[in-house]
Amino acid sequence: MAKGGRQSFKPAGWPTVAPRIFTSDVRGLVAFMTRVFDAKGAYQRERPSEMWIGESLILVGGVTERRPMAAFLYVYVSDADAIYERAIKSGAESLEAPLDTPYGDRRCMVKDDWGNTWQIATRQEKGR
Repeated sequence: MAKGGRQSFKPAGWPTVAPRIFTSDVRGLVAFMTRVFDAKGAYQRERPSEMWIGESLILVGGVTERRPMAAFLYVYVSDADAIYERAIKSGAESLEAPLDTPYGDRRCMVKDDWGNTWQIATRQEKGR
């Protein structure tokens, strides 16, 4: 129960905003996210798959009454170069090789087979 005896307006532990991706190959995208980002969660047949990358939740759903809908996601990881290499080895297309940005992130970008763009970053110095 939330403050004042009311039930919470969202599932316990969930963020307030959860991106949702629709694809005709949920199982494949879930496997990619697990392999590349060490995402936690599992393929769900009858409902959206709840995939956690760190403390962030991404819902991956199948296309029934909805059309496929890709996402553009900025993901912080401990080693952007290593995750970039892992993504490429898992079939992602390189859109931007790892580089140092003026705002303190080491960043790269890939596009997966499902049309999602992943900007992968590691913070190198203090900044915003």
